[in-house]
Amino acid sequence: MKGEKYHQLEELYHEALEREPGERRAFLEQACGDDLALRREVESLLGYDERAAYFIETPPDDVAAAMLAGEQSKSMAGRTIGHYHILSMLGAGGMGEVYLAEDTRLKRRVALKLLPVHFTAERDRLRRFEQEARAASALNHPNIITIHEIGEIEEAHYLVTEFIDGETLRQRLMQGRLEISAALDVSLQVASALSAAHEAGIVHRDIKPENIMLRRDGYVKVLDFGLAKLTEAAAPSVSSDVSTAAKLSTKAGVVMGTPHYMSPEQARAQKVDARTDIFSLGVVLYEMLTGRAPFEGETSSDVIAAILKTDPAPLGHYLPEAPRELERIVTKAMRKDREERYQTVKDLHVDLKGLKQELEARAKDTAAADGEVNATRPRSSVEYLVSEIKRHKRGALLVLAFLVITATSIAYFSSGGKAIDSVAVLPFVNAGADTDAEYLSDGITESLINSLSQLPKLRVLARSTVFRFKGHDFDAQKVGHDLNVQAVLTGRVQQRGDRLVISTELMDVARGTQLWGEQYNRKVSDIFGVQEEIAKEISEKLRLKLTGAERQQLAKRPTENLRAFQYYMQGRAYTQRRTREDLLAAIRYCEKAIGEDPNYALAYAGLADVYVALGVRGYIAPVEARRRAEGAAREALALDENLAEAHAQVGYSDTAFPPYNLSLGDRELRRAIELSPSLAAAHQYLALSLEKQGRLDEALAEILKARELDPLSSIIARQEALPYYFKRDYVRAIELLRQANELGPALNTTYEIGIYIQNRSLDEALAELEQAKRERKDDPILISGAGMVYAAQGKRAEALQAINELERMSGPNLDQAHWIAKIYSTLNEKEMAFSWLERGLAAGAIGSFYGVDPVWDTIRSDPRFSDLLQRMGIPS
Repeated sequence: MKGEKYHQLEELYHEALEREPGERRAFLEQACGDDLALRREVESLLGYDERAAYFIETPPDDVAAAMLAGEQSKSMAGRTIGHYHILSMLGAGGMGEVYLAEDTRLKRRVALKLLPVHFTAERDRLRRFEQEARAASALNHPNIITIHEIGEIEEAHYLVTEFIDGETLRQRLMQGRLEISAALDVSLQVASALSAAHEAGIVHRDIKPENIMLRRDGYVKVLDFGLAKLTEAAAPSVSSDVSTAAKLSTKAGVVMGTPHYMSPEQARAQKVDARTDIFSLGVVLYEMLTGRAPFEGETSSDVIAAILKTDPAPLGHYLPEAPRELERIVTKAMRKDREERYQTVKDLHVDLKGLKQELEARAKDTAAADGEVNATRPRSSVEYLVSEIKRHKRGALLVLAFLVITATSIAYFSSGGKAIDSVAVLPFVNAGADTDAEYLSDGITESLINSLSQLPKLRVLARSTVFRFKGHDFDAQKVGHDLNVQAVLTGRVQQRGDRLVISTELMDVARGTQLWGEQYNRKVSDIFGVQEEIAKEISEKLRLKLTGAERQQLAKRPTENLRAFQYYMQGRAYTQRRTREDLLAAIRYCEKAIGEDPNYALAYAGLADVYVALGVRGYIAPVEARRRAEGAAREALALDENLAEAHAQVGYSDTAFPPYNLSLGDRELRRAIELSPSLAAAHQYLALSLEKQGRLDEALAEILKARELDPLSSIIARQEALPYYFKRDYVRAIELLRQANELGPALNTTYEIGIYIQNRSLDEALAELEQAKRERKDDPILISGAGMVYAAQGKRAEALQAINELERMSGPNLDQAHWIAKIYSTLNEKEMAFSWLERGLAAGAIGSFYGVDPVWDTIRSDPRFSDLLQRMGIPS
């Protein structure tokens, strides 16, 4: 008959089993009270690993089986498996037991993970066990546990790894939260491990404190790739979606992982990629810093609900001394929408490393300053103040001064005391009734963006993104959060006769507090001076340390002519719309601006931008577009050799139309980025050049930089799909294209049509074409796009009709030769495709040409194609 103790164990055992693994410890602590021996015995039966501080997920169903399993574990000590002599048990988990063993051949200590014999009957467990071995053994990194061997003996499957002398992060956290420097060090090492895994096509999917070991020598090791998803080895390392085509994965719709550390997509049992590890690492970093999980609940379901719906308390709520940059990093890592998260763990690693170096440098400076102060004045500030009060009759005045200084210091250092590195200048509101004065409010906004974009330590969002908010009521703090910037500048402009009243406010986005505000009452003719003052004030309030050259550049005025400024701003407004009529209107206004001020370099650069747009879109002959664009850009450079926009346009004209001068164009574009790091267009144009050269990973990196600076630009968002299209990753390309379509009008290039065709989404392409034609009549891009779709559908007559229409538009200059050749290539009519390419190249009618474009696959193997590329200046 079973004894009383057995029944007591049985009752507690089954009550604990009804709870989630993460809730069992707390239940037993309460149920067992002071009876520590009883609690430990039940924990042992449940498979609690004291060393790793977790319960196994599936312990035996009854107490007798649990006792038997425990006895079997103890009896393993002293046994030999293969050439491994078992010394002692280290712990147990859902996938088996882990023992300390000695490798009798190499005379070293190892960890031996043994899958219980009765588990081998369950194929899923055995598959996961082998999957873990394959995942980890594919990696060779100092922060990833080394797999020595996987084997089977007497129906027992085992895995041998290096033995780690240390403790889990969970054990360390049980002693209290980590200091910021220690948490950053752990996170950096884990991020480094994940970066290696992601590059190998492996997503861990179970990052948590239990799977992070801290060695005594300071090294961090990431354990347990048991939930890892193996992906195609050929997956591009720059892709954030490294799990596009899985070789092995868990069952669809099954939630796997540990609830507190799951990403939202993982909690929903959706397809996951590398960004799920980024989210989990963000959760772990939050817990290291605060000593608590960001998402909590009484049950696992409550935790998952919090992950899906609730934002965690700000880091500063538990850690007031947390730098603002640390808050930003943690928040970005834990974004619920994975598109808003860090897209690669490398980017997260860069930010963590930068912050760690900054904090270390600041600590050194503080230590040096403290040493200097102590050497000259060995008294505390309070002691010094008291002595001064005794010496001076006006002690109260000193006290007041002391309090003011102290309050100022607290306000400054509580906000991190460091430079803000990102800002959005939102469209200044035209508060007057005169719509003709709109150029003033728009002009101040754009001028400030241009000026601040030149500062190397400041990320300034581009015009096309911030002007999305023009004419709308908005919450500046929310906009700042959505755009992922630390500060937002807003303003109002009112013209009263020849006077201007300009009100400005600079807001700290994280706190919703004002960093600075000012009102200017000046003559309209003094608008350029006001812009200069505002830019200077902003740089000071953002705590940017500028060099003399940077201050001088910030104070430079593109023109002193108010009418020229007005015409230029009107021209820029038309340029943004990109239709044929709008671009022609933009030319007229830029030319008017130049007529008012022949030394207006920015107006020449604007004119060059318009001509390139006309040529790229097939509205004028490419050869004519290049000649005019290059001439205007060179004129701009002659007037101002340090004008970034001019260098960008020279570079673009060299790389947009054949014969290309790609090396010279790239040099000009990189010079533009050097002069104005926040010039999104320069990154965009450089990406286009790199794509022509087949350097697709580098091109994608530049596009991502452009998107960071101009996140709401539909043109740049659309361009992100191109490297994937050129790599033949058509699924990812169309995903990005559809996302970009939500930002603005579709079908700005024929490459978008190619993406639809390769995905066989032909009806969708035709629907997009019909919608676009309502806005853009007689647009060659849309006509050629329709011809390509008809060709892909096998509708030869309709495709030839599109060709006839383009031929009529081309005239004797063959302006549309490029588009016609694309339709013939899609029809697989090789000779006609070559004929139009040859005639077009001779006539200067070939636009932006990419040799890697899949549309040319039908003629690529022909030697004439390589010869064409060489004559265009494209590396074959």
